[in-house]
Amino acid sequence: MSVGEADLTDLTEPLDDEPGWTEEDDDRTAETLRWLREKRRDHRRQKGRDIAVVVYTLVLIVAGYGGGYAFHFLRQVRLGADYGGLGADVQRTLPAFFALLTVGLVLAAARDALWRGPVVLPGPSVGWLLAQPVRKGRVLRPWFRLSAGLALVPGLLGAAAGAVVLRVLGLASPGTALLALLPAAVCLPLLATAAGMAVERRPALARTVRRCTPLAVVLLMLLAGQVTAAAYGHRLALLERIELWSGPWGWAAQPVVAATGGSAPGRPFALAALVLLTAAALVLGDRDAARVPIGRLRRRAATAQTVSSVMWTFELRAARLALLDATGDGRVRRVRLRAPRSKHLVVVWRDLLALLRAPGRLAKALMWTVCAGAAAALSTQLDGTRSTLVLAVALVFGYVAVGGLAETARLESDDVRRAAWAPFRFRWLMLQHAVVPAAVGVLLGVLAAVPFALAGSPRVLLLMPVCALPLAAAAVFAACRGPARTSLVFLGVPTPFGDPGVLVFAAWYAAGPMVSVGGLMLALGAGSVASVLVVSLLLTVGLLFFAARFADRLVRR
Repeated sequence: MSVGEADLTDLTEPLDDEPGWTEEDDDRTAETLRWLREKRRDHRRQKGRDIAVVVYTLVLIVAGYGGGYAFHFLRQVRLGADYGGLGADVQRTLPAFFALLTVGLVLAAARDALWRGPVVLPGPSVGWLLAQPVRKGRVLRPWFRLSAGLALVPGLLGAAAGAVVLRVLGLASPGTALLALLPAAVCLPLLATAAGMAVERRPALARTVRRCTPLAVVLLMLLAGQVTAAAYGHRLALLERIELWSGPWGWAAQPVVAATGGSAPGRPFALAALVLLTAAALVLGDRDAARVPIGRLRRRAATAQTVSSVMWTFELRAARLALLDATGDGRVRRVRLRAPRSKHLVVVWRDLLALLRAPGRLAKALMWTVCAGAAAALSTQLDGTRSTLVLAVALVFGYVAVGGLAETARLESDDVRRAAWAPFRFRWLMLQHAVVPAAVGVLLGVLAAVPFALAGSPRVLLLMPVCALPLAAAAVFAACRGPARTSLVFLGVPTPFGDPGVLVFAAWYAAGPMVSVGGLMLALGAGSVASVLVVSLLLTVGLLFFAARFADRLVRR
């Protein structure tokens, strides 16, 4: 190899792990960190005061708004309110519930580690502190330990709430229930944090997480179905036995199962295995924390700063785009469709092509459709207010399913200059973007309605697909809404309950789904197929009309 080729090879090598110094030559870790602590002293004091104010405000809110409910609940418990009938149902769900909880925690931590992770330094620390002759471990490991400590807070609060629930249901005394829940409250969050650290450290594992996320979501849905079936008395004894011994989810569940009167004869061995696995995962995570490349930390710090800054301005769309850019794999699937001859079909053709090239979007829509169908089925088993609330949840799930198919409309409205390719006015272009979400939503509605039709309700085959039309129109309306109007957050109107600006802003931000879901709930409550058809048609036309008005306003800006 010639000298020129060797120099070129050196220039193309990644520099993420090149510190440019050795500890034997110059180690200024203690001196640099000491100087930094002195310079940050005033900032830390002010930050502590700000955190104290936030905690004090939260305590006041919880005490003010939740005190009455807590008093009513405790009074019912003291008077001997009969919640014992639910105890057997809850006891049957424990093995599947802990499996669901563990898989959900690990999946959330792994997905979080794709863009942030347990170790995320502020931008100045990455740009200046790690460029100094300091040992990375001394800088990075405290962040991992802080993340692990913070993960324990919701776990312990959940254990306290679970102990109260078990006491109210008559399954265990408060002390026994809390002791049984502590292993899960401590070990499961720590295991999730360690899993996030492994994903942040290893790019190959991050790629695996991206590929396996759909399978994990399917597993979560299956576990949720098992929990529901167990609550209604349909247990799978062999599967529950496998769950109790196949991993940390079952090891954490065994003390709770035993405390509530179930059978868990090997819980001492399960607890020992859980503690040993957690300790090993924390040791490995602490070791990995010092080995995250600087370049990766720099990119994560930039993403975290972008997300936090746009969240303060309520630009949720910008935050979502930043997260998609950080967590996506960057692959574009090569799918071709024959171009239409008519210009009036070109928007539909482009939307279909975009949907086929991003099959994950269709998979998410299918998942939310299943959730909507399950919630609708549950609403038929309830009565009164509970049935209405569950039906509203089902319609919200349906909006999320259909709204996710309107991504091309959102991309078009993010920057109206992108619409220069289209031979249409911008308002007509945005209205055409509602065709594909509506058509695919109708197909998903038919699929969701098949189980109801087989159960003896054939009219649902018409009701569910029709509901997709106003939901698609609401998604296009939301895309044409424009940037967040933060001026609505503080109106300066005094009321006994404070400034209503937050509620006004929320109503403006969610106007599309609120109108569509509210109108459909009124129509479905009437129980007439004709009323649902008429209301759906009126909602679709009205939302598309206002979407066109907002589209014209976007162009004028």
